[in-house]
Amino acid sequence: MFLLEVELDTEVKVKKKNEIDMCNGPILKKMLIFAFPLMCSGILQLLFNAADIIVVGRFAGDNSLAAVGSTTSLVLLLANLFIGLSIGANVLTARYFGAKKEKELSETIHTSITLSVISGVILAVIGIAAAKPILHIMETPDTVIGLSALYLRIYFLGMPAMMIYNFGSAILRAKGDTKRPLKYLVISGIVNVCLNLLFVIKLNMDVAGVATATAVAQCLSATMIIRCLLKESGAFKLSFSKLKIHKERLITIIQIGLPAGFQGVLFSVSNVIIQASINTFGDTVMAGSAASANIEGFVYFAMNAFYQAAISFTGQNVGAGKYDRIKPILIKSVMCAAVTGLVLGNLAYVFGHRLLGIYSSSAPVVAEGMKRLSIICTTYAIGGVMDTLVGILRGLGYSIAPMIVSLVGVCVLRIVWIATIFQIPAFHTVTTIYISYPVTWVITSLAHFLCYLWIMKHKINHNKEAVEGAELP
Repeated sequence: MFLLEVELDTEVKVKKKNEIDMCNGPILKKMLIFAFPLMCSGILQLLFNAADIIVVGRFAGDNSLAAVGSTTSLVLLLANLFIGLSIGANVLTARYFGAKKEKELSETIHTSITLSVISGVILAVIGIAAAKPILHIMETPDTVIGLSALYLRIYFLGMPAMMIYNFGSAILRAKGDTKRPLKYLVISGIVNVCLNLLFVIKLNMDVAGVATATAVAQCLSATMIIRCLLKESGAFKLSFSKLKIHKERLITIIQIGLPAGFQGVLFSVSNVIIQASINTFGDTVMAGSAASANIEGFVYFAMNAFYQAAISFTGQNVGAGKYDRIKPILIKSVMCAAVTGLVLGNLAYVFGHRLLGIYSSSAPVVAEGMKRLSIICTTYAIGGVMDTLVGILRGLGYSIAPMIVSLVGVCVLRIVWIATIFQIPAFHTVTTIYISYPVTWVITSLAHFLCYLWIMKHKINHNKEAVEGAELP
């Protein structure tokens, strides 16, 4: 009996160690504890692509660098719809966890993992079949289109694994566990880098080598997160025999996640249009932009940790009915994202020449990359504020409003910018394209904040039960 009690006590301690009580106590300290592993996880995930770009740029040449770098916006275009659904899984899991509803929590987890497998298979089929036609639409130069298509087709073979990892880590984030997903990414990231060096330098596989390395690493991270969920206890325990779609849970995940996914797709559509405009300036500009965008990604993922924190902290407190904590969650998450963006974004610009030199030894490529860093990285904090405000709205259960605001404020405005200002001969430069980013971030951030004020005044404060169920506006 004594041994059993010790065993149970140890299990409880391990369980608590991997959880964060977001509904009680200080917010800032817990938010930082939650966000730091997420920050590292996002950066490591980006390193998958960074390792591809660095190895290819150094050992396969600028054409291969342009081929791999120019596919990023297309990958996000196809993947973001389903990645958005993982946000729905995160919000719903956090809500049931905060409300201590064990049955609904278990159903949400099994529905989410089943959905991740289905999503991954669909993405793999679409990505492999549509790679080259979409690259043609994006006006990818003939010199790199063959390499880009090959990279994409191999990369998309790993999509089922990528979706499983994203949904699995979203489930763990909902209870405050951001450390174990980080550990899995460290392991798979090291494997990815080692395989990159082996396939490209030793076996001369070029872009096929880096794509294969990334796909293998994604499979490894997915395997580890599934193993983690299988070893969980209580409602978080995954059981293969229980994997199925629970209709009510799926509907709510879709209600929250689909608008988030559409927003991601719309962002990607505007980025694909921008990438197509960048492509018209030739291989050197493409390579410089690709390297710069990869550096920006590190700043983005650091800020994105507070977007994820905003979702989980808000979701748990909504489930627990603690609406008085929503405002301080917003203030602290927005401030953290802004400070992170200001510091890291400007550091990236100051050390830009050295950082870009890691990706390419070509002086013209580095010069083109600096043009982009000088505009986007120095103002990236505004983009972080915009995303964090969206996280608060989604945590509250409102996903359609931020989607519509983002559609108009970011996507439509960027497309209009390209169709009007960029077409004026005096402004037909790559710099004009980059300026569209901070302009649209400012406008959209203000609109999201107004949405938050309206929701808190007219929906939450006057009618709190509006967000307690699965019903969404």
